[in-house]
Amino acid sequence: MRFTSLSQWLTWQEQLHFRDIDPGLERVGAVWQRMGGATQLPFKLITVAGTNGKGSSVAISAAILQAAGYKTATYTSPHLLRYNERICIDNQPATDEAICEAFQRIDDARGDISLTYFEFATLAAVDIFCRADVDVAVLEVGMGGRLDAVNLFDTDVALITPIGLDHMAWLGDNREQIGFEKAGIIRADKPLVCSETQPPDTVLAYAREMGTPVYLNGEHFNYQSQADHWSWQGLGAELKQLPLPVLAGKYQLQNSAAVIAVCQLLNQQGLIISDQAIGQGLTQIRLYGRFQVIPGPVTRILDVTHNQQGADNLSALLKASQTTGKTYAVLAMLRDKDCQSVASKLDAVIDYWFLAGLDGNRGMSGETLAENLTPVVGKDKLASYEQVDDAYHAAMAAASTGDRILIFGSFHTIEAAMRLMPESQQAPVSQAS
Repeated sequence: MRFTSLSQWLTWQEQLHFRDIDPGLERVGAVWQRMGGATQLPFKLITVAGTNGKGSSVAISAAILQAAGYKTATYTSPHLLRYNERICIDNQPATDEAICEAFQRIDDARGDISLTYFEFATLAAVDIFCRADVDVAVLEVGMGGRLDAVNLFDTDVALITPIGLDHMAWLGDNREQIGFEKAGIIRADKPLVCSETQPPDTVLAYAREMGTPVYLNGEHFNYQSQADHWSWQGLGAELKQLPLPVLAGKYQLQNSAAVIAVCQLLNQQGLIISDQAIGQGLTQIRLYGRFQVIPGPVTRILDVTHNQQGADNLSALLKASQTTGKTYAVLAMLRDKDCQSVASKLDAVIDYWFLAGLDGNRGMSGETLAENLTPVVGKDKLASYEQVDDAYHAAMAAASTGDRILIFGSFHTIEAAMRLMPESQQAPVSQAS
């Protein structure tokens, strides 16, 4: 074996390819073919693309499918605390040994073909799932869709979550261009579910061209919410008195409604996902970093939000769970994100900003973040720090009993914060306030 530890493999992969992101399916497809794999996998496949709600939709899908008794695999990115979180079967992360063995099989097969870090991960995940004989897998697209490594595999049901402006250097600077890239996961004669009531026209046009049946929120399925339950109708089914999903935020009903549509389509393809399994799954969703509330004298809220659409949702949640104390923000972001639009959506509910830097090629320094946000929030309302640890400790020192601290901006930001408060690791979800 080339390396004996997972950390060695990952360090090597980070330097192997000449660029971190290199969209395209030729290289990864050639390696998968050499490994004896086919694009049609030996289990049911749900592919999830979109800008916001992908991780939530994967978690909701997995919880329902497991409740229905299926051996369920998930592939997500990025991870928070451990690389292994990316590759799970029935909520259990793959072991270091299993991942290293998959990496070695990929390395043996690739010859002189160079792969990115993400392409190694994608092939390893699917290789592990095939060997584990799973019943169904839910794969989250890393970026875009059309040229993402996940799109090497032919989906049985495609799910496109709300589309916003993100990764614009790669995907385009408007929803229509980005929608075209997301639509690449669509397959002929395989259904597409859209979480949005009005997805970009490019998505619908792509589906028409492929001869793909499309199921739109608000047209082909609907939902209504009450104080402590909700109902869903569509695709010849009607579900009443559903428990609210345990993930906080009204937008999680939108994500859950689309997942239920996916489940109904899987039923049409031969799976058996009962109304009872759907209800049970909604109460058993496990997900870190999505309005994850850490209670205490000072409440801490962890959220991976890093774009304008997500900031809109986050602002609504903060307003709905208004506190009598102050709300502080610890924010660190990658330099390719639109930090000004994010801050502008949230500034009305933030009393003071503690800005921090992130390491790495894509990281933005705390100083640069402060320069960008000063015109948005004002210089008297922010302070900058070198690391998330510094900003977090400063925020905790400033806060009093009854205050809350929102820590957000990137998966890297949440990872750094979680390592400072191990109790958060036992609280992967929170109920809406």
